[in-house]
Amino acid sequence: MIARRIVVSGRVQGVFFRDSTRSTASSHGVCGWVRNRDDGTVEAHMEGADDAVEAVIAWARGGGPPRAEVTGVEVTDASPEGLGGFEVR
Repeated sequence: MIARRIVVSGRVQGVFFRDSTRSTASSHGVCGWVRNRDDGTVEAHMEGADDAVEAVIAWARGGGPPRAEVTGVEVTDASPEGLGGFEVR
């Protein structure tokens, strides 16, 4: 199991980015959470199998949901939180 924290910048708030991230992560069996930040970015914590977490990161780097305009995805290692499921915060 790996854990990653990502911060996604661009037009990512108000375009269903959080709910789409939850759906994408859940379909890959990835646990964690996603939330809007005050600076206009979206932050997510993901943990699960290496290939599953990387697939969700690739989805975000690929632009996320149709109405989003992703300009950057910062990825850092994180410590697993032992979460079950994926929630929008």
